[in-house]
Amino acid sequence: MDQEEKGRPFVVSRRSFIKGAGAGVAGAAVMGGAAVIDVEQEAEAQGAGLQKLGPGPVKVALHVNGSVRNVEVEPRTTLVNVLRGVGHTPLPADQALTGAKIGCDRGSCGACTVLVDGKAVYSCMMLAVDAQGRKITTVEGLAQGGMLTAVQEEMIAKDGYQCGYCTPGFVMSLTALMNEKPKPTLDDVKMAVSGNTCRCGAYPRIFEAALAAAKKKGA
Repeated sequence: MDQEEKGRPFVVSRRSFIKGAGAGVAGAAVMGGAAVIDVEQEAEAQGAGLQKLGPGPVKVALHVNGSVRNVEVEPRTTLVNVLRGVGHTPLPADQALTGAKIGCDRGSCGACTVLVDGKAVYSCMMLAVDAQGRKITTVEGLAQGGMLTAVQEEMIAKDGYQCGYCTPGFVMSLTALMNEKPKPTLDDVKMAVSGNTCRCGAYPRIFEAALAAAKKKGA
């Protein structure tokens, strides 16, 4: 179990799931399909204060853009789906946050990037139940008082987009970079967005916008 997982009331570990699933398949093959229960693992989980979730819907409280959103979802539901209004009891249409896009849905294009505790995260690869207790920021939560951030302003000014589908993901990755390194180099920018894909090929303008935003923030 990872250190970060300890002490949280609701934890679904992919590592434990895969290990458990593998043991179950192997056991079923040996025992002719009989169910295999690892009593030791179950006792260890209970001793660590972990609560078993599912298979039915569970209540989840997410801290998004400064407010709490209470939803009811299946434990397998990803964060991006919940943000976009998918769930057993979904968010009302006018509260859905559709800035995070579903592109590849497998953690390789970056269109669904959001900030979790200030770090850029693929929201298609994080379960909603794992996001509880974390500070989540979507592209909708960046502007304050109707004022865009420097990154948003420069993405517009430098035409750092074409179709715009991937743009929110790039904005969030660059925002995470600026939070960590206010005066990034071109190499820093390239590294920060290396997990984001722009199929229109607007990379030169995106790099230009990022460096201009950093200059504006430092002015």
